[in-house]
Amino acid sequence: MTVPGSGRGYGRGRPRLGVYLDYVGIRVTNLAAASRFLTKALGLAEVRRGRMDHGGVWVLFRDPVSHQQLELNWYPRGNPYATPFSPGEGLDHLGVRVNDLAAAGRRVKAAGGRLLREHRWKGKVVLAYYEGPDGLWVELILSPGD
Repeated sequence: MTVPGSGRGYGRGRPRLGVYLDYVGIRVTNLAAASRFLTKALGLAEVRRGRMDHGGVWVLFRDPVSHQQLELNWYPRGNPYATPFSPGEGLDHLGVRVNDLAAAGRRVKAAGGRLLREHRWKGKVVLAYYEGPDGLWVELILSPGD
């Protein structure tokens, strides 16, 4: 049996209750920068993209291990959905498990992320928060052996 959220086989097969989270959509102002950040910093793979009937563009990404999905939505100037928003509005952060926090942090920095804060346990950094494009926070969670 696979534990939900463990990243090992979860998301395959039929949802037990007929309802499951398919993806999270995030509005961005620079689609190219946000796409680069997700692929280079987090290792997500672009699955597909398309144009909305009102002129917006969506790009769907998937994590190759957990199969979780994330969609970026970009709206051109003048589009009814291209309204001003505060960074992170309605979204707190993305939690990403890593087995080497230092290496993952270097990868996120190289992709344009900025370290915001680290949390230590028994003297060792176990959580690190980085800020990416549009103020999106990414929490790196040390999970050795995952």
